[in-house]
Amino acid sequence: METFVVITFILGYLAITLEHNLKIDKLIPALIMMALCWAFVAFGVDDIQTWFNSAAHTLMDNFGSLSHEEKKHLVEETLLHHLGKTAEILVFLIGAMTIVETIDYFDGFSTFKDLIKTKSKKKILWIFSFLAFFLSAVIDNLTATIVLISILSKIIKDKNLRMWIVGIVIIAANAGGAWSPIGDVTTTMLWIGNKVSTGKLIGYLLPASLLTIIVPAFIASFLPVFKGEIEPILIKDDKKHKYSSAILYIGLGGIVFVPVFKVITHLPPYVGMMLSLAIVATFAEIFSKREFDTKDHEHHSPIHKSLTKIEMPSILFFLGILMSVAALESLGKLFNFAEWLQTSMPMLGTEPEGTKVSDLVIMLLGVGSAVIDNVPLVAATLGMFTEPLDHPIWHFIAYSAGTGGSMLIIGSAAGVVAMGLEKIDFFWYFKKISLFAVIGFLIGSATFILLRDFI
Repeated sequence: METFVVITFILGYLAITLEHNLKIDKLIPALIMMALCWAFVAFGVDDIQTWFNSAAHTLMDNFGSLSHEEKKHLVEETLLHHLGKTAEILVFLIGAMTIVETIDYFDGFSTFKDLIKTKSKKKILWIFSFLAFFLSAVIDNLTATIVLISILSKIIKDKNLRMWIVGIVIIAANAGGAWSPIGDVTTTMLWIGNKVSTGKLIGYLLPASLLTIIVPAFIASFLPVFKGEIEPILIKDDKKHKYSSAILYIGLGGIVFVPVFKVITHLPPYVGMMLSLAIVATFAEIFSKREFDTKDHEHHSPIHKSLTKIEMPSILFFLGILMSVAALESLGKLFNFAEWLQTSMPMLGTEPEGTKVSDLVIMLLGVGSAVIDNVPLVAATLGMFTEPLDHPIWHFIAYSAGTGGSMLIIGSAAGVVAMGLEKIDFFWYFKKISLFAVIGFLIGSATFILLRDFI
């Protein structure tokens, strides 16, 4: 049965990458893949000999000796555990997306748009690259990508140019999210797991992350697509909402408040996100100055309109992907793969403090995150390695998992959202953008390896 799970996963991912060729929305194979993977686990539970206990991050070698009922009970517990962890991410994303849509409802992003006065394509590339890099560190790479795509759609008419800039924005957003504890889901996992501290994380990863976007953006700026000036979009009614700036600051402030709330209460980030969403929604109701009518409430409430605009297909896609990978993780496949890498790969460089973990292993985990979701990969490393807080290994894992996903558009949440919002084809991204992501990843990795002894 384990073979069927692996084959189903491979075929499912293949269907996702061929979405445009098959003309089937990617959420469909993702959900089918999730259901079939866990169905095969349930049908073949008696034949399974090893099981990865995700809650304890340990591999159970005695799983095969358990009774049918004990195995069934443990599978159900594991499924519930993964659903809970996935739901935390999804609810967090729903809150962030709704806040972004609420800001957009009041045309709050026009504040950013008004700051972009230049018509030079090259300057716009650099402006959005740095906006993505620093904004993602504050409001996470996924939300930053959504925000910037929203702005781009309002100032750039040329679809091809917009896709190129979005491609570089994905690299920048993932690089920016890597050096901040709230910038990327995997970095947040390491932060919550007491593997990295905020100060050391910034010290280790900021130089490497910065070069990860500066070098690709510099090379891309010489391409023909970035020569000349943009053709401005003519908008008949460009009148800003009275409270556009206010709702922008309240919305972004609410998102930034989430890690503060976590530190104070020690509750999961999605709880703080729901509080922030409630606060933003309250101000949105006040700012809308509508007359409250319970009979027609849904048609006039800003928060209701915002909820109808969030990318629910992307949310379901994340559900399918994360739960499918959870099945592989539960069977111990990811654990075994990472362990095989650790023992098989040659050493690259000399890690401090005599660690046996190869730099190449960590870099290959980054490459793997472009194909397999980086969340379970990082979860597997949490159970594999026992190095203490702020050991360079954890920071290198944060960098590799965060930036490695840029190599494929399906390799990161930012890429998946961009794929949906801008309808970017998987193979277009692979042909046009992937090489820039690889160059940035290699230069950033080399920078980290060279500088880590001096931090």
